[in-house]
Amino acid sequence: MRETDAGSKQTNAVRKRADEGMGFLLQYENVAWYEDGAVRILDRRVYPMEIRYVTCFHYREVAQAIADMVTQSAGPYTAAAMGMALAAYEVRDRGEAETRAFLQEASYALSHARPTTAARMEEITDRALSLSEDCLKRGIHGKELAEELFTYAFRRIDDNYRKYEIVGEYLAGRIVPGGTIMTQCFGETIIGTLLNACRKNNNPIRVICAETRPYFQGSRLTASVVCDMGFDATVITDNMAGCTMKTKQVDLLTSAADVITMDGHVVNKVGTFQLALLADYYKIPYYVTGSPNPAHPTADSVVIEERNPELALRALDVKVTKDGVKGYYPAFDITPPELVTGVVTRKGILAPGELGRFYE
Repeated sequence: MRETDAGSKQTNAVRKRADEGMGFLLQYENVAWYEDGAVRILDRRVYPMEIRYVTCFHYREVAQAIADMVTQSAGPYTAAAMGMALAAYEVRDRGEAETRAFLQEASYALSHARPTTAARMEEITDRALSLSEDCLKRGIHGKELAEELFTYAFRRIDDNYRKYEIVGEYLAGRIVPGGTIMTQCFGETIIGTLLNACRKNNNPIRVICAETRPYFQGSRLTASVVCDMGFDATVITDNMAGCTMKTKQVDLLTSAADVITMDGHVVNKVGTFQLALLADYYKIPYYVTGSPNPAHPTADSVVIEERNPELALRALDVKVTKDGVKGYYPAFDITPPELVTGVVTRKGILAPGELGRFYE
């Protein structure tokens, strides 16, 4: 795995791409991209201070990049899909049985790079496994198999953007003209599709982004996309949210989710729970975007990842505490359904207690 400077973009689409008009971070080649035996991932840990890519030559390097937070939010899902294409390339000269076994190992490693999202990641890598099995039965292997899996990865992110266009339109419909919203962490696709919908509606919304330490996703990622797309972006530190909700007349709080359980709990970047509490206190609606996950019927089924506590003692890799001070870093928290106004899905806005309707 190596880090490189920004390179030229390439495309692989015939139809109009769904990332058109979105910010730099949301362009497909800047999420994760397989080509010629390598996966290139934009390093979100240093963006926008630097535009740097991590280039992976083995699927395990892709899994490590996911674990190391090179890419965050929805980025790991695309990286995992592209990593399956890379795995197929790695066994391009091997037999059918060895290829199957290798891809199964890759599927597990990529999907379990981070524990909290393993079930959702498995859906992506399992589809890649099914596609590879079909290809092998039809005599497609080697570099051709890798290209088939790349096409799957490309179509997956493109189709996902199109699905979220609907979600973005539903959420945009809940924002008053010229309204102010507050976001948590980096909602990735929904940020782009929401802003596209607001642009279409001629609604010049304002976006307040909490910085979300230790990785500063709100200030570096969300605010960058909002700014790229021509909307008013304001950054606050995480502990300014209550004051800001009161003084800046925030109309709506929104976040994506790493997991939405079937009983309406929201598992998202740590800090979401306290923002939801504040929104409830100030009577501000909180809408989470995403799909409920049948693999998680209740919050008890979710493993909350605890990351290296040393990261809590640093700001952009600069240590800010004395030696001997301890850190604690739970990566996610759980917001109960009573604090959630609605779950915005491609099938409409559902109450937290009726998420079963999504699969009817």
